[in-house]
Amino acid sequence: HVTVSGLYHWLLLTRDTKIKDLLYFYGCLLCFRGARLHKGLDIVCSDGSIVYAPFDVTLNGKVTVYNDPNKAAINSGINLSGEGLCFKLFYVQPDRTSGTVRAGQRLGVMLPMQSVYPEITSHIHVQMCDRSDPTPHF
Repeated sequence: HVTVSGLYHWLLLTRDTKIKDLLYFYGCLLCFRGARLHKGLDIVCSDGSIVYAPFDVTLNGKVTVYNDPNKAAINSGINLSGEGLCFKLFYVQPDRTSGTVRAGQRLGVMLPMQSVYPEITSHIHVQMCDRSDPTPHF
């Protein structure tokens, strides 16, 4: 389910995001990856890309993605809320972790996923705070 307004907002996430990339899933929602359950949507994004706010958001703190020290290079994200949604972006080094950011303004930088996972396509993981399916918002 893709709405024109939802698609427009999320296309602002990175300047190199294209429609085909926005809807690119790694497996599926609620599928297992080894012992882990995938509970989000992945958006293709090049390492080092600037990440922008898809709409006006409030920054609600930094997210620690992994407990594994071998993944320290990509162990960062940001918790955000806006437009009635609460969501997390994984693999992003935020410029700051509190305050507000307007639509289209810089949130941070995509971390070097290829340094940890050279076999997969670099991406930002979008996960709803309540771990519900994020796809209706795209």
